[in-house]
Formats: sequence, C-alpha cells, structure tokens
Amino acid sequence: MPIKILMVCLGNICRSPLAQGILASKLPKENFIVDSAGTGSWHIDRQPDERSIAVAIKHNIDIAKQKGRQFAKNDFDAFDYIYVMDNSNYHDVIDLAHNQEQKSKVQLILNELFPNENVDVPDPYYGVSNGFEVVYQMLDETCDIIAKKLIGKHT
Repeated sequence: MPIKILMVCLGNICRSPLAQGILASKLPKENFIVDSAGTGSWHIDRQPDERSIAVAIKHNIDIAKQKGRQFAKNDFDAFDYIYVMDNSNYHDVIDLAHNQEQKSKVQLILNELFPNENVDVPDPYYGVSNGFEVVYQMLDETCDIIAKKLIGKHT
C-alpha cells in the first residue's frame, strides 16, 4: 500500500500545488502518493495559479492538471504525512484534529529545512515578481530532504 503525503496551504493554488508536484517528482510513484489541499474553499476544482504552473514547467514539472480542494477531517485518516506551508494553516489543520495521533501527522514543511524554527513558506500570491521562483526553490530544497527521509523509511 503506498504511503500518502498531503501538502496544505490556504487556497490550494500556489504553494501546496507546487509542493505536491515537486515532492511527487522526487518519489517513486509505485510507493508514494502526493496530493494537496487548501484550508479555504475559494478555489475548489480550479487549477493552480498560472504563475505556479509556469514556475513548475520551468523546472520540468507539470502541475496544470491538479484541481483545488479543501482540507477535510477525513484527510487525517487518508494520509500518513501532512505538511502545511505556514503557521496559520498549521493551526487551522490542528484545530480539526480529534486526537494526538492525527495531530502528530501534521508538520510545518520548512521545519524539515529549519528544524523547530517554525518558518513559514511565504505566500507568493500578492508578493514580488520573483516570489514564485523563491517559493519553488525553498520547496525544492525541502522536498529533497523529505524525499530522502521517506525513501529511507518506506522502501
């Protein structure tokens, strides 16, 4: 049975679709499933932001077929690992957990790169013109670490 990883941000159109695409590109598809969701409902069934799609394509990753969805309580049971992009979304997800086992699945993604520093992945939606590239590079470096850990632990 494949290991399931969920990436979560606010709207599921910028950061989490990039994280999904990046991590999926680094893991063997027969052993891992990577998905993404948002804590908000604004972009359900919509594809990622065109700037996220463009930066992913620049790095040979296609995320254009992804569709936005909202995080649901049953995601705690469906996924083995849940990575959130920032502290606000971390608290929103943790607030939906029913027990410590569910809470233990949730981690701030950049804690893999900066242990215990609780650093947010900046939301590039309203940011500077190179914001999507900056976010891509952060997530790429972090997903290298996650992929090595997951492959070492589950293959």
